[in-house]
Amino acid sequence: MRALACLAAIALTLVSSHAFAADEDAPNRKPVRAIADARLPVGGQGMLPLYLSSDWSLPLPAISRAIIVLHGRLRNADEYYISAHSAQIAAGDDGKSALMIVPQFLAEIDVVAHKLPADTLRWSLEGWEGGDAALAPNPVSSFEALDAILAKLSDRRIFPNLKQVVVAGHSGGGQVAQRYAIAGKGEAALSRQHIEVRYVVANPSSYAYFSNVRPVPAIAASCAGFNNWKYGMDARPPYLADATPAALEQRYVDREVIYLLGTLDTNPKHSALDKSCMAEAQGPYRYARGHAYVDAMAKRDHGTPNHKVWDVAGVGHDGDKMLTSKCGLAALFDSPGCGAEH
Repeated sequence: MRALACLAAIALTLVSSHAFAADEDAPNRKPVRAIADARLPVGGQGMLPLYLSSDWSLPLPAISRAIIVLHGRLRNADEYYISAHSAQIAAGDDGKSALMIVPQFLAEIDVVAHKLPADTLRWSLEGWEGGDAALAPNPVSSFEALDAILAKLSDRRIFPNLKQVVVAGHSGGGQVAQRYAIAGKGEAALSRQHIEVRYVVANPSSYAYFSNVRPVPAIAASCAGFNNWKYGMDARPPYLADATPAALEQRYVDREVIYLLGTLDTNPKHSALDKSCMAEAQGPYRYARGHAYVDAMAKRDHGTPNHKVWDVAGVGHDGDKMLTSKCGLAALFDSPGCGAEH
């Protein structure tokens, strides 16, 4: 995994927060700069690229925590691996027993530009954020790809001492983490091995609601698709078709979810903010949308959610700063010092 060594070296010298923040403003309709160097077969239907901080083809008895960091809309897993590595270093001793995993959900333009093998999974430019089926080589949901990662982590021959898995994402990756916390089926394999799972949702543009009530009802009333998946429970993709909205809600309420919200992520005109009427019905900007969603979940009658919301003071839409903040390190590694629960 020579690419991982190079990325680790870059992480030590690159002031990545500036590049990271700038990248969030860039268009997502151009090929990615780098392709992850590891591969995971997904149900015999295609190969998923991903970055790994340790070779998981061999037993890893020193690993007690695995952290999956989901990239944003630019599919820039290389940048997110750098941030994941930076967070692991910042966590000190808490990070030493962690395996960092950054999967990459590619698009057709990436496969063509990098002349990747035909069995490489690729999705539409944004469909992977909501669990859509891959365009090729087979219609595999992006959530099935995450299931495959969790299945790998449940193998006690490789991970005899694994105790916890964290599924985390910022921005577009935060959208994936939130929807996967609702829909994901991979947790069952880990639960059988008594491995805990936590979901960390940082600064997404939108959330999946379980009712048709929205924070801005006037916009919802004029928006025909406001309650369609990934914003609501209507028109769900095949991966979610075998569960009722009530069952999905109960599953979500029971799961451990931490919302990380940057207090300065308040720009209603941010170039990467979802400005569709479906998203605008949830609030004017990410910070407001996050708190409105948490408040809505607290008022639902399916029991008290096993959820927490932590404000990350002084941080805007910057994944690197979010993940390496005290609250980011607390969410990922259980490091002390957050103290921002609301």
